[in-house]
Amino acid sequence: MTGTVTVHDALIFGMVMASAVDNAMNDQEMERIGALVEQTPVFEGFSSDNLVSVAARCAILLAGPEGLDITLETIRDALPERLYDTAYALAVEVAAVDHTVRPEEIRLLQLMRDRFQLDKLTCAAIERSAIARHRKA
Repeated sequence: MTGTVTVHDALIFGMVMASAVDNAMNDQEMERIGALVEQTPVFEGFSSDNLVSVAARCAILLAGPEGLDITLETIRDALPERLYDTAYALAVEVAAVDHTVRPEEIRLLQLMRDRFQLDKLTCAAIERSAIARHRKA
């Protein structure tokens, strides 16, 4: 893959992985990624016009040999440590949007937690808050 992976790229890669891990990137997940990019302060300065090209770069990386591991390493290397929990939270948001977290998504989140060395309590809080946000009345 050519080009530097920016912080914004890395965060988007995490969300794309959460959407693609079950081989079914649905419209709800894609809309949620777009909304998160538009509304989340961490994406300040990122042009949403670049979202499709960043997602495509991620797909190319994932399709390569050892794509999952390489992409996780790319994300970790591009992010400052203080944004590891943010990357995890964004991935959880995408996984939770359809109200069903599949085993593949759970496994990806576990891999992210381990790769970013996040503690279980932090991850549980992030996951619980996503459940609360996506719950319907």
